[in-house]
Amino acid sequence: MGGVNLDTMAVPLGALLGAGTGAGLALLIAGAARRPVEGERAHRWKAFVVRIPAALRGPRVFGAVVAGVVVVALTGWPVAGLLVAVGAVTLPTLLGPDREAVRRLERMEAIATFTEMLRDTLSAAAGLEQSLLAAADVAPAGVRQEVKALAGRIRAGQPLPAALEAFAEEMNDPAADTVVAGLLMAARRQAAHLAPLLGSLAESVREQVAMRQRIAAGRASARTSVRVCCATTIALASGLVCLNRPYLEPFDSAAGQLALAAAGGLFAVSFAWLHSIAAIREAPRLLIPVTPPPAASSPSVSVQVREAVSRP
Repeated sequence: MGGVNLDTMAVPLGALLGAGTGAGLALLIAGAARRPVEGERAHRWKAFVVRIPAALRGPRVFGAVVAGVVVVALTGWPVAGLLVAVGAVTLPTLLGPDREAVRRLERMEAIATFTEMLRDTLSAAAGLEQSLLAAADVAPAGVRQEVKALAGRIRAGQPLPAALEAFAEEMNDPAADTVVAGLLMAARRQAAHLAPLLGSLAESVREQVAMRQRIAAGRASARTSVRVCCATTIALASGLVCLNRPYLEPFDSAAGQLALAAAGGLFAVSFAWLHSIAAIREAPRLLIPVTPPPAASSPSVSVQVREAVSRP
């Protein structure tokens, strides 16, 4: 007794895949447009585009769609085309270099360097505001824009605590919060021994950077193993399709397409799990805004300083 030919199931299977694709696009649009930007309508489209993941806004999507169509045309398997398109979009991000981690390390290095610059300037008997203004001209690239904005607020006459609070919100970084918390205490209470405190904070940030670098080095071998497994699987599948197509005839049926979808789903779950366990969870911020910041004024910030921050 032969299996059901795919031709008899093409219409309902195509309708099912089309409905799933439409539902996914609808959810994507709804999620991106859920919180529109207040103001003119001209800004709504820009806000919508920004909320779409970067992987879905570049030429990679066009190439993925073309690859999926080519696979469907060569094999007659719509599920294979869908899996190839999804893999072409997601696998470079999951298996490629972790650029986000590299940027995070560079930013933490810049925070540590900026903190050491403030420490050295304060040690030369300069005031806190003068030290911040002097550091703005030679700030590291990773924090230069935010530090220059802080210097601009100080020159404009904004009170130093309010300028530091706005600086913390622009940085939006737990490591920067520890530094700003110390600066806020000095600006409000004239705390002594600020230079040694900044030195300790800079050393702590550098220790975090070194720890993340060790973790990244340990994960490099695991990423290489996963890349080898993926390349082997793709090469094996491509070789069977091109050189031994009769061996894959069971996938021509509807049941075969369901089995292929299940196998692809298992791969997707495993890659998602690998990505989740490889992510480093950031520590919670120490400076938490009490209310959403108004458009024309600096935010009000509630300072929650842990014992590790105030420890000399």
